[in-house]
Amino acid sequence: MDQLKKKILDKMRGLTLASFATVAEDGKPWVRYVVVKADENMDIWFATFKTSRKVRQISAKPDVHLLLGVTDLPAAASWIQIQGRAEILDDAETKNAVWYSMLEPMFSGPDDPNYTVCKVTPSRIEYYAMNRQQPEVWEA
Repeated sequence: MDQLKKKILDKMRGLTLASFATVAEDGKPWVRYVVVKADENMDIWFATFKTSRKVRQISAKPDVHLLLGVTDLPAAASWIQIQGRAEILDDAETKNAVWYSMLEPMFSGPDDPNYTVCKVTPSRIEYYAMNRQQPEVWEA
């Protein structure tokens, strides 16, 4: 695994808070927080409500953007920006694989009819560091 991919995966390891941007029906950006987890292929996964605005926006325009890697200002040594395409997955295998206990206050379980999963497949990831003016860039 090359060094840049390793640095990116280290930033996305475990559950991570991210800003997630979609394109709204009026063509303007809309950003919200989501809790994401990446796999070794750098695909990014998160749970959402099937009836949410983001599901409607992804269905209409699947191009999305994520920003993650900073938990507080003193720890802001590096962060990543991700361009990709999102898709909504509703099969039982995926829903079970993405499920974790912190979702219990929102959903009755992985078989909750309003629980669904978003998968983001990155096309470009920019890795930024405080000591660098330009990002390192990974592209699919």
